[in-house]
Amino acid sequence: MTTLNKKPFYKDLTFQVIAAMVLGIAFGFLAPELAAKFKILGDIFLKLIKTAVAPLVFFTVVHGIASAGDIKRVGKVGLRALIYFEIVSTIALAIGLLWGNLLNIGSGMHDAHPSSATAAAASAAVAKGHAPASTMDFIYGIFPDNFVGAFAGGQLLQVLVISVLFGFALLALKPERRSVIEDGLSRISECFFEFINLIMKFAPLGAFGSVAYAVGSNGAAVLMSLANLVLMFYVCIAFFIFIVLGIVCRISGFSLWRFLKYIKDEIFIVLGTASSESALPRLLQKLEKFGCSKQSVGLVLPTGYAFNLDGTSIYMSLCVLFIANAYGVPLSWEQQLGIIAIMLVTSKGAAAVSGGSFVVFAATVTAIGSLPVEGLALLFGVYRFMSMAIATCNTIGNSVATVVVSKWSGEFTEHTAQAEYHRVLGRDLQAAL
Repeated sequence: MTTLNKKPFYKDLTFQVIAAMVLGIAFGFLAPELAAKFKILGDIFLKLIKTAVAPLVFFTVVHGIASAGDIKRVGKVGLRALIYFEIVSTIALAIGLLWGNLLNIGSGMHDAHPSSATAAAASAAVAKGHAPASTMDFIYGIFPDNFVGAFAGGQLLQVLVISVLFGFALLALKPERRSVIEDGLSRISECFFEFINLIMKFAPLGAFGSVAYAVGSNGAAVLMSLANLVLMFYVCIAFFIFIVLGIVCRISGFSLWRFLKYIKDEIFIVLGTASSESALPRLLQKLEKFGCSKQSVGLVLPTGYAFNLDGTSIYMSLCVLFIANAYGVPLSWEQQLGIIAIMLVTSKGAAAVSGGSFVVFAATVTAIGSLPVEGLALLFGVYRFMSMAIATCNTIGNSVATVVVSKWSGEFTEHTAQAEYHRVLGRDLQAAL
């Protein structure tokens, strides 16, 4: 009988991130003013991650298209991915609205008023993000006017456009010329992955700084005043992950619970940093090892970061109702269905603007027109805590989508997945589940 060689628990990245989060929460409550200054640790970590995200997406998408060998195979995976994204995103939006209506969320907040500092911070966040003003602006902004500028600006949607076009251009080359370029791209991407592995050693510091800042800057008063919204949002996120995605996984022939255990390190990194980008480089490697083909991982996962933002969808629909109820603005079912239609477009912009979900949520509130923009400041105080769940749901949703679309497209190797489960989780897990 063989035994699994396990490293000490304190060297495990998951343990380190969880411990850092607990310390950050305690530090934020004990010394809030000092804790707020530790935001720089989280910001530095995320900046380092973002330096590699755009190039990694480019190399992975291009290599995924090139390894497919022909445009028809790329189209098969890509079309099925987009269909899946739209169906699941619509379900997420609907669940957020139904949950908000059931709870009458925000109805007890008529007397709540954000502080001037919070209102100013919310306005600055929206202004910094340059949220798209209309659907046409959003569509226009997808297409870059500068090859390098899309990478420098961290515009993920633009990088995806460049990557797809470059990948198709690579397919047009003769095989002998294409193989040389593919080999070069593969070697460069390997270097970027090693770069990411070095940065990940600082994930606990980033998580500590982010959580300490969130608690220290917002304080207990704000947390308590909006506790119901935050708690109910987390309940809704949990329902979507364990029920909706659980059903999707069961239909697709694999266990969500086992899969979450497999990617638990990435989940805790995202939870601590409140950024789904922090896990993208590791997931690109891990899902390929799990049995998804290189081309399906290269196409589905990066595209999902722009088009399949389930956590963002739930946040937007639930918080629209919160603002409406908090300020006494009635919304009919017809108006709510119209809001869903708007969100199906604006939610796709969360990866394309600086400021993420809060910025595109602000764009949606502005586009609706009937809701008071003052409500944005009301929500800004606890956005950091909600963004942890948003990013985690987005990450899990995109990871599940990659496996599902891979299976759906015949791009998944079952015995590889079982071998990975055995290697990572232990030989007795299958019997236990």
